[in-house]
Amino acid sequence: MTRRWRSNWTPCWTTGCGQAATSRCASPSRQTSASVATVAGPTSWHFRNKQELLDELARHIQARQDLGPPREGEKWRDWLARRARERRDILLSHRDGARLIAGTSPGPDIAATFDRELHALVLRGFSPVQAMRAITTLGSYITGFVLEEQARHQRDEPPPGGLDQARETPTLLAAIRDGGPPDGSAAFEDGLTLLLDGIEAGLRNHGDTSSAR
Repeated sequence: MTRRWRSNWTPCWTTGCGQAATSRCASPSRQTSASVATVAGPTSWHFRNKQELLDELARHIQARQDLGPPREGEKWRDWLARRARERRDILLSHRDGARLIAGTSPGPDIAATFDRELHALVLRGFSPVQAMRAITTLGSYITGFVLEEQARHQRDEPPPGGLDQARETPTLLAAIRDGGPPDGSAAFEDGLTLLLDGIEAGLRNHGDTSSAR
């Protein structure tokens, strides 16, 4: 059966039932099936299976991001950084948002937007492969980083410390003392800078190699 639309679906995605399906998408299969059945009724959509509903939720979440090519006058590095920060914020705004996005299909609309983004980088000196690697590598970093953030938050682990731990992991504790915990905004920015530096170096090296031919 194909899915059928009714006029009251939008408020449901943006309120409780959308969050409910998102928060339970990583639950055991029995719980997930029950939660999706509960959500599917109020949304007034009809889906062939649980995965189709989760795909729709993932597309709804991703639609909140300002996808597409750089703004006028925006440098490619600034654009990729802004895009990465926006994506992290959006994933963090939904419980299990990273797990949901990682386990679902993006759909044709997202793929078409991705193609426009690749073209924008090609116009700025990237090869098609370099453009794809840059965006997908950043995407994997963001999703993995947020996945760890959300998992750690749900485990509610106490901060590292104590005399015994100081003796066992002195280098780790020194790193946390000087740079902060391995998650959070500061750590994300450090990792993002490392990746952007690598993308820029690869682009520069590729240009040097091409000019030498």
